Amino acid sequence: MKKEEIIKENKKFVTLYKRGYFKAGKAVVIYFKKNGTDKNKIGITSSKKIGNAVKRNRARRIIRAAYDACRSEFPKGYDIIIVAREGAVTAKSYHVASFFRKTAIPFMNNPTRRNNNGK
Repeated sequence: MKKEEIIKENKKFVTLYKRGYFKAGKAVVIYFKKNGTDKNKIGITSSKKIGNAVKRNRARRIIRAAYDACRSEFPKGYDIIIVAREGAVTAKSYHVASFFRKTAIPFMNNPTRRNNNGK
């Protein structure tokens, strides 16, 4: 990932958590919102609930590899936050990429569909 594609500001994370759409899987939760540009910006995070630093870093590496594998399939112009769950530590990158392809990307491509909570 290029430096300009990464979200690091806490303000953007909080905005996406509150105002963005989300889709949850066994290994990750993906939050997204249109950003008004033609490029995607991505942030990857993992909480201390996952485990020690080694496990959290492994989860982030797996998610990063899965995103890189299907980067071209994501619709353009979104801010995307991917939150690792405990399942991400033991998952393989192709499992996470499969979740992106089968669930998250189709959900992002159809803006008329809503989450269960009405966001």
